[in-house]
Amino acid sequence: MKWDAAKYVEFGDHRDRPFHDLVARIAASEPELVVDLGCGPGNLTATLAERWPKARVMGLDSSAEMLSRSERHANTYENLHFVEADIADWVPDEATDVVVTNAALQWVPGHLELLSGWLRALRPGAWFALQVPGNFDAPSHALMRQLAGSPEWSDKLADVLRHDDAVGTPLQYLEVMLDAGCDADTWETVYYQVLPGENAVLEWVRSTALRPVLGALSDADATRFEEEYARLLRDAYPQNEWGTPFPFRRIFAVARKDGARQ
Repeated sequence: MKWDAAKYVEFGDHRDRPFHDLVARIAASEPELVVDLGCGPGNLTATLAERWPKARVMGLDSSAEMLSRSERHANTYENLHFVEADIADWVPDEATDVVVTNAALQWVPGHLELLSGWLRALRPGAWFALQVPGNFDAPSHALMRQLAGSPEWSDKLADVLRHDDAVGTPLQYLEVMLDAGCDADTWETVYYQVLPGENAVLEWVRSTALRPVLGALSDADATRFEEEYARLLRDAYPQNEWGTPFPFRRIFAVARKDGARQ
């Protein structure tokens, strides 16, 4: 699946806020190695390099398109570098003190099991902070699945959208973290955002949830699907004179491995 890095950062103020709310819960003082799993274009990873200037900070992402925008950040911070790799293949090394993954694990099947292994491999005192979307039952996603499963599209889009088990519940993340010997904190937040412009919700999902659909269809079919989907979205999210209200639910979980090191 190809990503459009320019489209992804289009709603930067809205997309960045959950990241900052997440990392605010990390109390590490002088970490040795900080890792951002699924770093995207690297703009948020750069804030980790600024926060911990003595740490080595690594951003990891499987998308060359996303990482193409990260070079300027690596050139700005001497302690920052980026690696093209699959999250599912990553394992923490003995120097890892902080792991952040923001809006990425929903793309990784079986990530609850991976999370358990990552936490058990971390050294005492290490931190692991994750944030994933919690809006798979929202109209933006439910209507997409409904349309993809309709007679017109089901043959072309069978098994493309994986939403039923894409993320865990806050309780599941809490249990995994506690079972791995961590102090843990999980919570959820709904951001009531006002999106500007025409077809605002369609523009929002074009850079994320709609990517698998667009990647599975020809250009002509993708255009037709978007037109039908846009009509459904306009009814579900009516625009008014000050924009389009769009509730945005996110799930957060932060763990600190038992031990004295910070």
